[in-house]
Amino acid sequence: MTEKWTEGTCVTGDGAALAVRDFGGEGPAVLLLHGAGRTLVDWESIAPLLAAGHRVVAMDLRGHGRSEDGAVPWTFEVAVEDVATVLRAYGIPDAVVVGHSMGGMIAALCLERGTPAAVNLDGHGMGRAEQYAGLDAGYVTERLAEARKFADEAGGRPFPAEALAGMLDHQATMAGELGIPYALLEAGVRRSLGETADGQLFLRPGRERARQAQEAMAGLDLFALYRRVTRPLLIARGLRPNPPVPGVPPWFDVLMEAYQEGLRRDLDELAEACERVTVAGVDGTHAMLLERPAEIAGLVSGWLAAVHGAR
Repeated sequence: MTEKWTEGTCVTGDGAALAVRDFGGEGPAVLLLHGAGRTLVDWESIAPLLAAGHRVVAMDLRGHGRSEDGAVPWTFEVAVEDVATVLRAYGIPDAVVVGHSMGGMIAALCLERGTPAAVNLDGHGMGRAEQYAGLDAGYVTERLAEARKFADEAGGRPFPAEALAGMLDHQATMAGELGIPYALLEAGVRRSLGETADGQLFLRPGRERARQAQEAMAGLDLFALYRRVTRPLLIARGLRPNPPVPGVPPWFDVLMEAYQEGLRRDLDELAEACERVTVAGVDGTHAMLLERPAEIAGLVSGWLAAVHGAR
């Protein structure tokens, strides 16, 4: 990967150093946020495309990549304040915040902090039980509790250093299946690596911060947030099913199929009811940043041009 960026840090009020990449560019500024368990490397192919017409900055969220954990628990309120810290430090307080997955949720929340516009790329969480089309709400609630337990147990789990090669082999297989450059996946894994006191490795965030982030996402009512936004918001969803996840129970695929159908229905209704909200589809899975960089860059830049033109 050609390095067309500069790396820096800025420090939050509780003393956490946040890692930032400045991709340069001129024009309206955008700040890019990655998803849970990911890093700013996910934007590596998209940021240069956006920089053709924008000032582009990306950050590692607190507890992820090379950003520190800090002294306070991981909450969405803290994440939004971290975004504000980066925007002030880089002299772009009015930047549009663009996020993927959990980063998209943070981007949407930034609208209530004064961000002029935001983009949420496939950041839908697990949703409410009523969003799972055709399934009993009680059944869904039980399954969601199991899914959160699985995520809690998987987050930040230490592994011996010799297992890293096997993990990278799995990334290589996934890269081939999804048509993603392996170098991007490897760079993301290596940027995420932390080490325990006894020399074992883990993928950041660590277990406690991962659990806190999962709790924050489970407690966020995104559609309530969407219905009260007063500034432009673009919401995108992946149109292709995600590849199978190793180790998940057999009911998970059925749950996700019902969820995707309910999400499509609810987002269509939202777009009809809320003039500030635009809904779009992306021809990819949840890994859309890596699969469809040109499509994502075109979607974001085109929408931003329409937003700025309407002012």
